[in-house]
Amino acid sequence: MSENLTYFFYDLIQYLVNGITQGSIYALIALGYTMVYGIIKLINFAHGEFYMIGAFIGFYCITSGMPLWMAFPIAMAGSGLIAVLVERVVYRPIRYAGRIPALITALGTSLFFQYLGQGVLGADPKAYPTGFEDKTYMFGEVMITKTQIIIFLVTMILMVFLYWLVNHTKTGKAMRATSFDKNAAELMGINTNKIISFTFFVGASLAGAAGVLVGMYYNTAEPMMGLIPGLKAFIAAVLGGIGIIPGAVIGGLVLGVAENLVVGFWVSTYRDAIAFAILILILLIKPSGILGKNRKEKV
Repeated sequence: MSENLTYFFYDLIQYLVNGITQGSIYALIALGYTMVYGIIKLINFAHGEFYMIGAFIGFYCITSGMPLWMAFPIAMAGSGLIAVLVERVVYRPIRYAGRIPALITALGTSLFFQYLGQGVLGADPKAYPTGFEDKTYMFGEVMITKTQIIIFLVTMILMVFLYWLVNHTKTGKAMRATSFDKNAAELMGINTNKIISFTFFVGASLAGAAGVLVGMYYNTAEPMMGLIPGLKAFIAAVLGGIGIIPGAVIGGLVLGVAENLVVGFWVSTYRDAIAFAILILILLIKPSGILGKNRKEKV
């Protein structure tokens, strides 16, 4: 094997590692999109702001001297509780008003949190503490950091927990019943309002976890940080099949790897463009997503 080919494979593996790390973040955020859509068919474009809120809750917890193992769940819970409040105050009153009013409301809620964050926290990026001593491990020419390992492991643990919650608990069964037929679930005694609020809590908690992980990975946080990752997580959810939990994970990982391969082997400024190009292609070729199935509906 020639030296050039050897270094090509080292570069390829490095970009795959970086892509899996980035894709894990997208997957965590995309899970919130897909859970909420699966329950009430709402595309919550304010979901990226829960990611930002989680990042800042973690930031202030860690900078106050709190250890990471305490700050992390507090950031998750804080994001979840704010999402429950938003669902109760903003989304519930317009739940039956149609999809267009809900979409406009979600966009307005997103802008509200972005500019509220700038007004309260300031527009300048904050230097994010890692909460632990980072290390770099070398495997030949491939570099993997301790932060990347933690991001991947935490993401996998949270995804396994979510799978267990949805498929092997009474609450998860109620979530699936509400998703399948909300009215029938209510007739069977399920409090669908509580289930919907709980879904918002879980989805936003995962986004909050992603916010803390990204803050530590890039060592920065700012009030507008949820805009682009939120859009890309939505693309990941559509790519995998929105409303399908495994699809959100696959979509996030595919998107993260695709972005980093473009950065490494093409033009780095096309990083964001490739995400939207993938969205256009998936809508043209398979609108239901990788794991989605086309369904015929009577109109």
